[in-house]
This record gives sequence, C-alpha cells and structure tokens, in this order.
Amino acid sequence: MGVEGCMKCIKYLLFVFNFLFWLAGGVVLGVALWLRLDPKTTSVLETHFADQSAPSTFFIGVYILIGVGAVMMIVGFLGCYGAIQESQCMLGTFFACLIILFACEVAAGIWGFVNKDEVAKEMKAFYDQASTAYLTPLQNPEKKEQAKAVLIAMHRALDCCGSNFVTKFLSNELCPKPTGVGLLTKVDCGTRINELFTEKLYIIGIAAVIVAVIMILEMIFSMVLCCGIRNASVY
Repeated sequence: MGVEGCMKCIKYLLFVFNFLFWLAGGVVLGVALWLRLDPKTTSVLETHFADQSAPSTFFIGVYILIGVGAVMMIVGFLGCYGAIQESQCMLGTFFACLIILFACEVAAGIWGFVNKDEVAKEMKAFYDQASTAYLTPLQNPEKKEQAKAVLIAMHRALDCCGSNFVTKFLSNELCPKPTGVGLLTKVDCGTRINELFTEKLYIIGIAAVIVAVIMILEMIFSMVLCCGIRNASVY
C-alpha cells in the first residue's frame, strides 16, 4: 500500500527536489570543468619556471568539485528512484549519502576559507620569482628565456604588467599594450591575480550555498517520507 494524503505530496516534493539536486550536481560539475578549462586560469596555472610549476592549490579544489558534482548527479538519480518506488532502503541509503556529501561540502568550505588567500599569495610569489630572474644581470640564458615565457603568458592572460617594484623595469615587449596613454594604464599583476581568484571563489561560494539549501530540504523530506512509508506498511 502506497502513501496517501500529505505523505504523497512529500513524495513528489522529494522527487522534485531530487531532480533539482541532480541538476545542481550537473551545474557544479559544469562550473568545475569551466574553472579547470578556462583559458585565462589554465594559461596562468600551467606555467613552469626553473623546474617549478605554478601553485596547484586551486586545481586541487577544482578536482574536488568535479568529484562532488559527479557524485551529486548519481545520488540525485537514486533519490528520485527511491522516492517514486517508495523504497525505505533506498531512501535510507540516500539520506546517508546526503549526510556524507554535506559533511564533505562543509569541510571543503572550511578548507577553501582557510586557503582563500594562499593561492593568490603563492601565485604572486611565483610571478615575482620569474620577474627577478628575468631582470637579474648575467642570468643563465636558458633560465632567462623560461622566465620571459612565464611573464609573457601571465601578462597576456591577466592583461597586466609587473608587480609593485618591478613594473617600470619590464620592457614593453613583455607587457600588453596599454589601453590609454603611458605606463599608468598598466595594471599591477598582483592586483589582477587577487581579482582572478576572488572572482572564481565567489562563483564557487554561490553554487555551494544553493546546493547546501537543497540538501538540507532533501534530508528532511527523505526522513519524513521514510517514516510515512513505514507507518503505511503497518496498516
């Protein structure tokens, strides 16, 4: 005997929220793939200099998002099926998966908050290292060319030039052409790096809040429906 009345309404509400959760998983996966494949980000973070690569902290967070998005789509599908079939076992499993996902999201949010400034800091240090190597007299020609390639890639990707004290010492061949007149139109690369990662974290934060709200509602509805199915089976 299936659920009736209010429980039936909750059943279909849970199905709708699970469908939204499945869509949200697709959005998280899509955003994560966009962050990973965005030319502006990849051209900056895939540079190499003196056997060192740019900081990978940002990509680690993106890979976590890719995994979470994929799992959300699978769990959302199972939740939809469990709600329609009124299966206590599947709903219980679905609830347990939501608890785990929610805990992972909270942990990832704390990790992201703690490390939100670390990526930009490491990236600016990497840029300053390349700038210093390029400007150092009697530098190894091979290392100087590596530094030049890194600087050109970052300048073009971020539309900036220099970082604080080194801006006026970099030659025009390394910097994008200013949109106005004079060196004052060249934006400091440290500022651009901060803007880049602040923008990305803002997008991730919005997606995480929306997903968290949907997950909380789903946990409530799944437990209420599971209890309703158990009570209905008694009668």
